[in-house]
Amino acid sequence: MKKWIGTVLCAALTIGLTEAQQQQVISVLEICDASTGERTVIKEFPYLIEAPNWTVDGQWLIYNSGGKLYKLSPDQPGEPQQIASDFATRCNNDHVLSADGQRIAISHGTKEDGQSRIYTLPLTGGKPQLITPIAPSYLHGWSPDGQYLAYCAERKGNYDVYVIPADGGEEQRLTTAEGLDDGPEYAPDGQHIWFNSVRSGLMQVWRMKADGSEQTQMTFDETRNAWFPHVSPDGKQVVFITYYKGDLEPGQHLANKNVELRVMPAEGGESRLLVKLFGGQGTINVNSWAPDSRRFAFVSYRLAK
Repeated sequence: MKKWIGTVLCAALTIGLTEAQQQQVISVLEICDASTGERTVIKEFPYLIEAPNWTVDGQWLIYNSGGKLYKLSPDQPGEPQQIASDFATRCNNDHVLSADGQRIAISHGTKEDGQSRIYTLPLTGGKPQLITPIAPSYLHGWSPDGQYLAYCAERKGNYDVYVIPADGGEEQRLTTAEGLDDGPEYAPDGQHIWFNSVRSGLMQVWRMKADGSEQTQMTFDETRNAWFPHVSPDGKQVVFITYYKGDLEPGQHLANKNVELRVMPAEGGESRLLVKLFGGQGTINVNSWAPDSRRFAFVSYRLAK
């Protein structure tokens, strides 16, 4: 348990940072061309921001900072606009959008115990609806038909992938391997869920059918730990983040590390390097592909002097 707990708590820790801690880094919101690896800086922030989502209409990037949600135009980045989330002011970097672009699901550290639970609310803002009363639960995916949410949850000492009806109901456990299974995300056709698992000894990218069957390893790089696979809207590419082997434990996903963003074909095969950067936790926790499947957003960091 000790081996994996640092990873899962990382998302939760971001919701309880003091203002001073928030300002220990400079966050750089960027866009990467998935073909060339060309980087475009959208905006720099003198504080911590994390995990951009690209809205389905291509008009906004949504991110979390200081426990709250904000949106920013990637084309005309002016002053960020806060998304009203009522009592949910301890949001972490696990937030995803519904395929119709009408709702956002969030992971929020509830006031009673500080543990992460999943809620949904209108993308225009509003009062969140509790979906997972059991904690901790860390959101990562929303099925394209809008019916289910996929998430990583600790139950009885093990972290596994679960799904639950998007309006609430009984959760279903999909993975049972010992160790950490994390980052579940639906493919655009709804047939598969991509996730990362430490079961091979290193963190690697896996894929399974949406019912949890046919769990298949998709990356086999013995020099890197691979995290958070994100499938492009056209279903053809998967971008993910990697840490160098030995730089941390396989089950850890830490901030302020030298990492890589890599892309691979969705049908499987070798990955290729797109970007080397200083980041990790907060860089690309959730799907940030643009609707055109040509670009994706991410956050790199610099330590403040």
